[in-house]
Amino acid sequence: MSEESSDGNNRSLMDRIVHAFGGEPRDRDELLELLRDAHAREVFDADTLQMVEGAFQVVEMRVRDIMVPRAQMVVLEDDFSFEEMVPIIVKSGHSRFPVISEDKDNVVGVLLAKDLLRRATDQTTDEFDIKRLIRPATITPETKRLNVLLKEFRAERNHMAIVMDEYGGVAGLVTIEDVLEEIVGEIDDEHDKDSGEHIRDKGDGCYSVRALTPIEEFNETLGTSFSDEEFDTIGGLLMQHIGHMPKNGEEAVVEGVQFKILIADSRRIHLMQVVLPN
Repeated sequence: MSEESSDGNNRSLMDRIVHAFGGEPRDRDELLELLRDAHAREVFDADTLQMVEGAFQVVEMRVRDIMVPRAQMVVLEDDFSFEEMVPIIVKSGHSRFPVISEDKDNVVGVLLAKDLLRRATDQTTDEFDIKRLIRPATITPETKRLNVLLKEFRAERNHMAIVMDEYGGVAGLVTIEDVLEEIVGEIDDEHDKDSGEHIRDKGDGCYSVRALTPIEEFNETLGTSFSDEEFDTIGGLLMQHIGHMPKNGEEAVVEGVQFKILIADSRRIHLMQVVLPN
């Protein structure tokens, strides 16, 4: 098919979508409704719709919404021996590790597991020095938007960044996989676990929680006692409590637990911040 023919087909497709909607969209919400209507008419499949919605969400989300919190970071120390590092690397299954000196606020670089493997075959472990292998760490603020971070990851051919808070301390880390999962959904491998995927501990009683988190899992993880008789997910329970489709930034308190909507569209909640009572 020629490029001209392909462009013509694309225009025809968009014309059909706009015609089905009854006019051109005036804002982002109307565009999303147009796309959902097109999906309902089987113009494209559910996976395509999910990716488009995910792309819109990434524009609104910030690094702090998806980062791995500092407390959950798997790190290596810059004075570790080869024998001390290998069990940590094997157990975690990660491919990249922050290397620290003294504490997690002093990240001196990043070690790639493949670099360690190459060096292990080149010399005896008695001569091993981790400082020869570490690469410079990429630093990013926790307030950076995910779409900007993704562009930087691609431009710099980088896969991980250390996240800094407003005071210059290490808040956590974020990977390109974390960003892509917001667009295409969870990317599981043999090292991923089902538990804990829905809830991220931000510290000080604050959590980032996906709306699809089962209430049972929410209760077990956060020590709450919400009923799951009427609703299966924490997002459904929150929707019932609020009584309408909440907007981004809207807040509510349910049984002493504070909820703040981080990401929502015109049909459902996607991500929320949860703060437990003191």
